[in-house]
Amino acid sequence: MSDSSAYTPPAVWAWNRQSGGKFTNINRPIAGPTHDKALPVGRHPLQLYSLATPNGVKVTVMLEELLALGHAGAEYDAWPIRINEGDQFGTGFVAINPNSKIPALLDRSGPEPIRVFESGAILLYLAEKFGALLPPAPAQRAECLSWLFWQMGSAPYLGGGFGHFYAYAPAKFEYPIDRFAMEVKRQLDVLDRRLAESPCLAGDDYSIADIAVWPWYGALAKGLLYEAGEFLQVQQYTHVQRWADQIAQRPAVQRGRRVNRSWGDPASQLHERHDAADFD
Repeated sequence: MSDSSAYTPPAVWAWNRQSGGKFTNINRPIAGPTHDKALPVGRHPLQLYSLATPNGVKVTVMLEELLALGHAGAEYDAWPIRINEGDQFGTGFVAINPNSKIPALLDRSGPEPIRVFESGAILLYLAEKFGALLPPAPAQRAECLSWLFWQMGSAPYLGGGFGHFYAYAPAKFEYPIDRFAMEVKRQLDVLDRRLAESPCLAGDDYSIADIAVWPWYGALAKGLLYEAGEFLQVQQYTHVQRWADQIAQRPAVQRGRRVNRSWGDPASQLHERHDAADFD
């Protein structure tokens, strides 16, 4: 469907109506809390407040990978933040993340709690805290961080761009879908070319770069994101397919995908996580 009606932006934009679509009830042009709500606190030093969206999965996979490596200090409590119900606008959550987006982490292992928000910042914070999944050599570290921040800059075009207009917008229009589909395919080609020359994004070793990119682009490559696999012809990106399958086989990834998940196959769900035994 093409947009046959011309739209002239007003001289000054005003928020005077809901925009429609799946997330219209939580979208607003101002920040800050909408209600008082304290966050629960468990017994572990690391408290995660999240949901099993791609951005949330990054952090739960990271924590499970750290535990698999033997870092006992990475034990964590994971509490669900139901974004469709507006939990992210409660006073407790806004105090940890003033941007009201999941995930958010509170590290209570030191004398003063440390808040960390934005998924990429959390991955980097944990990698540095535990000395893991971030190459120490300068060249490899730079490569890893470049791909980590590539994901930060690229995924909004996949999610808020393509995903919104293809899957969630109240009406379908050719221009935005065509524009963002083109960009997402370009991004897949960027990844495919890199993975043709390297087993993982930062080189030979699995790192936070792979952990950041896989929940978005690995899911897209396997047809699990926006049900857009056929539309985008994702099977043609053979190196991305190999990489996505390889990461999906990791036990820590399989566990991390379940945490704070409350939809889909019941066997894939774990609403809260407080102990390794919760996966049993």
